[in-house]
Amino acid sequence: MNTDSGGRGCRRAGTKLAAKECKNATAQWISSAVLGVLCLSALGFHLVVAIAVPSISRFISSAGLRFKCLFGFSFLARICCPVYFKLFETYFMNYTKLQWWERFQKYYTEFPELGLAVDLSRMNVDDAFFARMEPKIQKAFANMAQLEAGAIANPDENRMVGHYWLRNPSLAPTPDIRKEIENAIAQIKNFASKVHANEVCGAGGPFKNYLLIGIGGSALGPQFVAHALGDPRTDKLKPHFFDNTDPDGMNRVLASIGSDLNRTLCIIISKSGGTKETRNGMLIAEDAFKRAGLHFGQHAVAITTLGSALDKRAVENKWLTRFPMWDWVGGRTSELSPVGLLPAALQGIDINSLILGACKCDESTRIANVKENPASQLALALYESGNGKGTKNMVVLLYKDRLELFSKYLQQLVMESLGKEHDLDRNVVNQGIVVLGNKGATDQHSYVQQLRDGLNNFFATFIEVLKDEQKQSLEVEPKVTSGDYLHGFYLGTRQALAEKGRESITITVKDVSPYTVGMLIALFERAVGLYASLINVNAYHQPGVEAGKKAADKVIETQCRVFVFLSKQPGKPFTVEEISKGIGMEEDIEHIFKICEHLSANQDTKISNILDSNILRNKYTLVWFSCLFTQNNTTSLLSVPVTLGLKPHWLLPEWAVKPCCLP
Repeated sequence: MNTDSGGRGCRRAGTKLAAKECKNATAQWISSAVLGVLCLSALGFHLVVAIAVPSISRFISSAGLRFKCLFGFSFLARICCPVYFKLFETYFMNYTKLQWWERFQKYYTEFPELGLAVDLSRMNVDDAFFARMEPKIQKAFANMAQLEAGAIANPDENRMVGHYWLRNPSLAPTPDIRKEIENAIAQIKNFASKVHANEVCGAGGPFKNYLLIGIGGSALGPQFVAHALGDPRTDKLKPHFFDNTDPDGMNRVLASIGSDLNRTLCIIISKSGGTKETRNGMLIAEDAFKRAGLHFGQHAVAITTLGSALDKRAVENKWLTRFPMWDWVGGRTSELSPVGLLPAALQGIDINSLILGACKCDESTRIANVKENPASQLALALYESGNGKGTKNMVVLLYKDRLELFSKYLQQLVMESLGKEHDLDRNVVNQGIVVLGNKGATDQHSYVQQLRDGLNNFFATFIEVLKDEQKQSLEVEPKVTSGDYLHGFYLGTRQALAEKGRESITITVKDVSPYTVGMLIALFERAVGLYASLINVNAYHQPGVEAGKKAADKVIETQCRVFVFLSKQPGKPFTVEEISKGIGMEEDIEHIFKICEHLSANQDTKISNILDSNILRNKYTLVWFSCLFTQNNTTSLLSVPVTLGLKPHWLLPEWAVKPCCLP
């Protein structure tokens, strides 16, 4: 990346000062009226220098003088007149194509060894910004070096952060960790080769599918890689996923597997073994295998930490094997651990190249020089666009169908890492960057309209792939292919956004290969880590996620209490107010209403609602008689039919008859 001085100071200063809006709008406009002459003078000066005499403008720009000459005018005008600033920003972004080319040459950097290029020419960066940020980025480099050396980089959980060791075990801080990583990779390769050689088979013959059961990083990474690098014409195993606790969604996946369930390998992933969504998916899969007359353990492997609940279950039920996870690898950075490598290897993806791409990217992104480090360039561009506060959203526009799921992967990586209430000094900062995403050119027909003409509250991140496809493309017009159109839409969208002052980064790769995908994963992992250092937050914990899990557990406990309350007076209808008082949870009445509505919409619960003209006055009743009985000092529930001539049915689920559910 070139860093010669150029006429960037005006615009950078303009954007910075514009963010400092006056709190009192009335006073702002009064000031504007008083100093209107000054505003018009400054605007006129800009127009004369930059439009009427472009040659003079270029000369002043190259000498780095325009910002100094106009700073006083611009400063006062922007404070006093928001309208002036809008005109100023519009002018400044309205470069000629040759002026854009000049910026491109300055802020476009190729990294040939990675097959990567980073273009910051349409971001609000300049030489002064990079110079000012040099101390901060050097500190971030130092923090990253300490992290890789084994320092406690996650102080909130007192853990090391070691996903970089996964692609270069020699960096591991202890011989034991290095050996564990090397053994895990060897185990993955050995198991996959046995599956492919039909030495490990399902009850119905050689495995045709794998069903990955996980959530968050345990699913998003594997899904992205499977979609990016898979091919139904050549995949050795077809991938399927339970990535949520939605029963209908899981039933659809099972339906797509169909009669091949006896040739499906299940991969259950949970670091702690206590993740409820994964547990639920595993139980539903187990039930499907049981109903098909199959032994689940003969079709299952676990990826978990040694000694976890999942690890013990796998041993007790004689699963095929277990693969390790470690507490120094977070879910969102686990794609190059067994979490991602095992399903990729089973699908037939070259995991050696996947690891190599990440390893080579790590080597480049360790360099403590912004000009030679693509991750640091991304981190600094993100910092500048959002003023170090995340004030602008990141809109990922992927001009390749294979990369479609990369935006979902980045949502977790960026938002879970950076979205923090407190910084490392325990100050309240409410940091983060919102990540949105879509694929090009689909976005041409969805939200590019708003990106160009609506709120300027984002920066775009384009992913450009140079190679269209492996075979020769069909010409849809003379000497024009559909891939040419895709590339044209990317360039057109990029230019259309720039013309309206909308910032964008472009990341260019040669193709979508295992090496490239590994490189992209490592690139953004490092960029997020460096950005976290710039804003002084812990990128490697997720207290907000844990809070959501605890709140969900509370909802399930409340649901149990509702069941027990209704079972004591079967057939009698109650309003939510009566239910909430009956179980001593008046403050949770809103949740109780939502719980009752959900239960009454699902026939298997046998909760019926009696409608009222005011939905909030609906009444709910259990249409099955459920009596309490005591045996061996344990109180449980027994359900028998009440009315409607229904057949007896042992209804209440296991969690609803546990003693802890009783009020």
